[in-house]
Amino acid sequence: MNRLAFTFHGATLEALGSGALYWPAHGLLVVSDLHLGKCARLSAGGGAALPPYDARETLTRLATDLDATGATRVICLGDSFDTAEIGAVLPEDERAWITRLQAGREWTWVEGNHDPGPVGLGGTHLREARHGALHFRHIAQADAHGGGEVSGHYHPKARIALRGRTLSRPCFLVDSRRLVMPAYGAYTGGLCTRSPVLSALMDADAQAILCGPKPARLPMPRAQQPRRRAS
Repeated sequence: MNRLAFTFHGATLEALGSGALYWPAHGLLVVSDLHLGKCARLSAGGGAALPPYDARETLTRLATDLDATGATRVICLGDSFDTAEIGAVLPEDERAWITRLQAGREWTWVEGNHDPGPVGLGGTHLREARHGALHFRHIAQADAHGGGEVSGHYHPKARIALRGRTLSRPCFLVDSRRLVMPAYGAYTGGLCTRSPVLSALMDADAQAILCGPKPARLPMPRAQQPRRRAS
């Protein structure tokens, strides 16, 4: 499995190429923003008629990561379902698939802005979760004290120039206080790291860990500041 190890608030973590985060010392796998049922919601609302395979692709990736890591704990870090009602109307085969993945594991659903209530599936539903020195919530708090915050919500993506081409990949963002997860779900889109929102959220020395076949760490790409004219 492709992974990149790094230390965050005393915890040795592994950023997986899939966009999952693994904490070996706790047997804990963290994924954020699965958005299960997104294609079904868009089609039902009169939007683009996308093939309803997003959940299958996402759950296949999750099953692969669980098998590869042997994780015994899972935290789904909010927006696991694209709307609050999706958890109750998922196709039976997808509900059964989630149940199989949960079997024998401590499973926590952290609430997100798309799924603020209990999802009607197994596991525990919490507003926030804590393991050791790390605090898990869906949306980063700009005024969070003490650091060690792990969040999702923003679906960060980094754009970099490489050999004359522009490469765009989902990424983890890490600074001295917080870690922002990439979106794990298929067809989720993303927010460029150069956006004012992410530039304001992350410290000046923030790093990006690119997802993909070979996770790579680099300074977080930011918008270039306009040069001041000499007076």
